[in-house]
Amino acid sequence: MSVKVVWPQGSMALLTQLEADSISLNSRGELYDLYRNCSLAVLNSGNLTDNSKELLENYQNFEINVVRNERGLKIELINPPESSIVDGEIVSMLQKHLFSVLRDIVLTNVAHKELLKLSSDKLSKSQGITNWIFLILRNAGALLADTQPNIAVCWGGHSISTEEYNYAYKVGKELGLRKIDICTGCGPGIMEAPMRGSIMGHIQQSAEYCRRIGLTEPSIIAAEPPNSMVSELVILPDIEKRLEAFVRLGHVLIVFPGGPGTAEELLFILGIKLLRENRHNPVPLILTGNEKSRPYFEALDSFLKSSLGDEISRYYQIIINDPKAVAIEVSKGLETVHEHRNLVHESYCFNWSLTIPEELQKPFEVNHENMSALDLHKDQEPWKLAAALRRAFSGIVTGNVKEYGIKMVVEKGPFTLHGDKEIIDNMDKLMRDFIAQGRILLSERKYKPCYRFEHDK
Repeated sequence: MSVKVVWPQGSMALLTQLEADSISLNSRGELYDLYRNCSLAVLNSGNLTDNSKELLENYQNFEINVVRNERGLKIELINPPESSIVDGEIVSMLQKHLFSVLRDIVLTNVAHKELLKLSSDKLSKSQGITNWIFLILRNAGALLADTQPNIAVCWGGHSISTEEYNYAYKVGKELGLRKIDICTGCGPGIMEAPMRGSIMGHIQQSAEYCRRIGLTEPSIIAAEPPNSMVSELVILPDIEKRLEAFVRLGHVLIVFPGGPGTAEELLFILGIKLLRENRHNPVPLILTGNEKSRPYFEALDSFLKSSLGDEISRYYQIIINDPKAVAIEVSKGLETVHEHRNLVHESYCFNWSLTIPEELQKPFEVNHENMSALDLHKDQEPWKLAAALRRAFSGIVTGNVKEYGIKMVVEKGPFTLHGDKEIIDNMDKLMRDFIAQGRILLSERKYKPCYRFEHDK
């Protein structure tokens, strides 16, 4: 048995007995399994996987223990992955990320309980969720109040070609040359490439610090461990709060080629931009990739127009094979956001004024009944259809890579999605394109769809 000890620093060196017991191996508290699995994912940083079930099975003998003593506490890692150890010590950046897991799992639970009390009489449920996200980001040190808008959020897939990776790297380098910081979902592929490129751009400009923020959530972190470029790791409670954190923390959004998860992210922000309340709140959105990615964006653009109407295209711009043009547009977008925030006296580091309806905030419980009940019809407000489509793709992601989703599909068969013929046919075409382009799984096994499409009768 291999045991490694890590000593937390700062406020995380001190926990109450109740907090320590909730994540302790000895007491097997309510948060232990969550804490253990997220920590294992962090220790697996940089290793390619897209299946949480496989990762957890490969390290069944891994355990983590929190021990309180006269110095505060220490973390004992029992049988950690060999890749996380160099010369007998856990890699420094991984130690930092382990502290992030400890911070977010413990403090998120505390913050939630505090906000539940406030929400009952002082805050609406929607406001309570937004305040909860703010507290998590603030506790993580992700909110810098005295810094002008400078964060480009990069969304995209983990299953991409070398050419697409290199293009995203070049975009990141152009952003770095303009000293723009990067925020991604923290996994491999597109979530890594812009960060890597940004580091090089910052170095060439002799910039002192390059922020590389990774936002993840417990049910996906094991399938997408943090890449080795992430310098600031934040774990949000669920996918919906992770998505809201992206759009409230970030200032400009860039979408690279991806799969169902990228479609989910894009539909989330389009659902927000379609709301009348947000028509004067700038959230610049750019879709970009190399020349070989053109068919991907043409298919995505066609799907969005046929589902949400031709006018949807005015909410984003598509730039193909031009990293410099992307960086220039991002810079312009940051200036627009800066001017708007000044005008309305809004925070630079957190977009409080953006309206996000509860339908987009409420966690979607993926199961066969809820997937079948999704309203995939055109006779509703466009933002509500975008929200329903977002949930559909979220369910597909769950069935593809999340342990409990994979188990559900194995036991009960594929999820069924049904709705208007045009929408269902376009979803089917989009998913077929994703499969043909190899955008679904990193694993070498042949992909077996976790869904089936049916037209309304």
